[in-house]
Amino acid sequence: MTENKKIAIVGSGLIGSSWASLFLSGGYKVVLYDVGEAQLQTSLKHVHDNLVKLDEKGLQRGVLTAEEAFRNVSTTTDLAEALRDAFYVQESTIETVEFHVKIFAEMDALAAPETILASSTSTIPASQFTEHLKNRERCLVVHPVNPPLFLPLTELVPAPWTSESTLHTATTLMTSIGQEPIRLNREVLGFGVNRLQFAIMAEAWRLVADDVLSPEDVDKIMSAGLGPRYAFNGPWATTHLNAFGIRDYWKRYGPGARRVLADFGPTPSFEEEHVIEKLERSLNASMPLDSLKTFMANREESLAKIAKLKKE
Repeated sequence: MTENKKIAIVGSGLIGSSWASLFLSGGYKVVLYDVGEAQLQTSLKHVHDNLVKLDEKGLQRGVLTAEEAFRNVSTTTDLAEALRDAFYVQESTIETVEFHVKIFAEMDALAAPETILASSTSTIPASQFTEHLKNRERCLVVHPVNPPLFLPLTELVPAPWTSESTLHTATTLMTSIGQEPIRLNREVLGFGVNRLQFAIMAEAWRLVADDVLSPEDVDKIMSAGLGPRYAFNGPWATTHLNAFGIRDYWKRYGPGARRVLADFGPTPSFEEEHVIEKLERSLNASMPLDSLKTFMANREESLAKIAKLKKE
């Protein structure tokens, strides 16, 4: 699929750079677009560093070395040039509806009618910014999980008018670069990842707000308990294994689950100052703001080890 196939990345920030690295590692030709040369040069450095990381950790998405893959990237500040002859476009720009309406209208006018236009947005349904486009059936959300280099899950979220062939091509493309695509059957706000993530965050917030648990212990529940358990088996597979099958689990534990869920408090505003102060004291003590880059690098290293283990 990769031979002579050009992919355009619109927006050269960290997510755009990550996408470029994955496509290049998978053997595709990639052109990076942004409004300024300085942003593009910064992105090129990120792309090269990412490709080297994939090489070093044995996580390449194809057969090319980092240097071979890097030779297939180019840059431009001309959107029309970026989209010319591209069969697929991955937009990774500003996370607002207004900007998505603007950039997708521009791309729709410039791209060939058969070009797929995909957005990396994490929460905005494609129907909110593609409804009036001429080629709207070629548009969808293709949302990665951060950091994409080491977390292969990718959500494919169609608008009501996204064509089946568009979904099929996007799924095939993601699979070809070693991503693990999942497909939502219809749009929901926040898609799958953030709906599950925000549900966890809401109860984590309530537990800290109500002085049931410290911020440190809430994190430990995930890092030393639920997180490792879910790393290889998701919640449904875990449930199936924690009893004599899924039916037996809910027969035993369904009433208890309903009682616990009924005890949950209202959705927090996430603006309660006393909770933010408590979280900030805890996190700034364990991960000072001036050292966040070091902790991000440590997280990457740990995720790379898990990714390599799962690959093996």
